[in-house]
Amino acid sequence: MSYYGSSYRMVAGDVKYPGFPPERGALAGKPRARRRLVNKDGSCNVYFKHLFGEWGSYVVDIFTTLVDTKWRHMFVIFSLSYVLSWLAFGTVFWLVAWHHGDLQGEGEASSPAPCVEHVRSFTAAFLFSLETQTTIGYGYRCVTEECWAAVLAVILQSILSCVVNTFIIGAALAKMATARKRAQTIRFSYFALVGMRDGKLCLMWRIGDFRPHHVVEGTVRAQLLRYAEDSEGRTTMAFRDLRLLNDQIILVTPVTVVHEIDRDSPLYALDRKAVAKEDFEILVTFIYTGDSTGTSHQSRSSYVPGEVLWGHRFHDVLEVKRKYYRVNCLRFEGSAEVYAPFCSAKQLDWKDQQLLHVDKTPAPVPGTGPADTKVRRRSFSAVAIVNSGENPEDHPDECKETPYQKAVLTLNRISLESQM
Repeated sequence: MSYYGSSYRMVAGDVKYPGFPPERGALAGKPRARRRLVNKDGSCNVYFKHLFGEWGSYVVDIFTTLVDTKWRHMFVIFSLSYVLSWLAFGTVFWLVAWHHGDLQGEGEASSPAPCVEHVRSFTAAFLFSLETQTTIGYGYRCVTEECWAAVLAVILQSILSCVVNTFIIGAALAKMATARKRAQTIRFSYFALVGMRDGKLCLMWRIGDFRPHHVVEGTVRAQLLRYAEDSEGRTTMAFRDLRLLNDQIILVTPVTVVHEIDRDSPLYALDRKAVAKEDFEILVTFIYTGDSTGTSHQSRSSYVPGEVLWGHRFHDVLEVKRKYYRVNCLRFEGSAEVYAPFCSAKQLDWKDQQLLHVDKTPAPVPGTGPADTKVRRRSFSAVAIVNSGENPEDHPDECKETPYQKAVLTLNRISLESQM
C-alpha cells in the first residue's frame, strides 16, 4: 500500500514508525459530514429545546435577558414598560375618583372637594398619571388632601417611575456597549493554512484589528473538535488544545498565529488527503481588552477541513515606509501557494530519523566482503523508498522488481564509486 494510499484507517499500535506515539483519533470508515459548532461570524450553532423552567430562568435574570434580546424586542419592551405603568396608575386614579363620587356632579356648588382636581373621566385619569410619572406638571390636574388613597398612589407612582427609568435605560445602555459590537471589528482570516515554517510543518491563521484604537493585549486559544462514536452508537465531542507559538499578542498590526504540528499535536498523523477527509473543526478564540473602554471582549471563529489550505502562506500586509508602517488590508486574506510536503508531520520526522541513521552509519573499509555491500544496499534502499514516499514495510530487504529499483541501483553505484 502506498504511503499516500486511499485507505487512512489507523491502528492502536504503531509498527510502521518505531519510537513514535500511536496514531489516535483517526478515521474509522467514511466520515459523515456534520454541521459546524461555531459559525464564521462567531455565533454558536446550538439550539436548546425543552428547557426545564425556561421562562422562569429568563424572568429571574431579566436584566441579562433584556441585554441579550434583539433591538426590536427591546424597543417594544421599552415602550410597554411606560405605557402599561401609565394605564395601571390611571386606572387607580379613576377608581379613586369613582369611589369618591367625583365622576358625577361636576360644577355643582354642593359637591364635595374631589380627590383629584379636574378628573371626571378615564381619559383625564390617564393624562394625570402620565403627567405625574413624567413630571410634566401642567398645573391643571392635581391631588387634593381629601383622599389618602390618591396621595399614596402618587407616592408609589413616583417611586416606580425611578425604578423603571433606571432599569430600562440601564439595559439599553448596556446593550449599546455590549462586547459583541467591538468583537465585530476583530477579523479572522477565512482560511487556515498549512505550510513549512523554520523546517517544521505548521498550521497558521491570521487575526487583525481594523479600528484606529487598537486592543491593549490579547490571548489566543485554539481547540480541535472531533466527533467520536462509542460502541453503543452515541456521539460525543472530544476537545484537544492546540499549543500555539504566539498565544500572547498585541494586535497593533495583523498577526499570523502559528501552531507547530509536533508529537503533541492532534494533527501529527494527518497528511494532506487525511485532512481533507477528516471530520474535525478547529475552534479559535481571541480574548482581549479594549483600549477605549478597558473592558474584556471575546471574538470567535472556526475552520473546517474545507477551509484548510495545504501548501500556502499568507501575503505580507506590513509595508515599511520612511516615517511609519502601512498595513495593506487588501492583502489580509491573500495567500500564495508554496512548497510543502504532502505527507504528515509524523512521516517527516520518521524520514529525518532514517536519514540521520544513514548518515551516522560508519563507512566500510575498502575491499570488504559482500555482506557489507548488502548492508549498504539495504540502507540506501530505505533512503530511496522514504524519498519516494512509500511504506518501507511494503518492500523486503532484498532487491526485487519494484518501481524504485533504478533509484536503488543508482545510489548503490554512487556508493561503490565513492569507495574506489
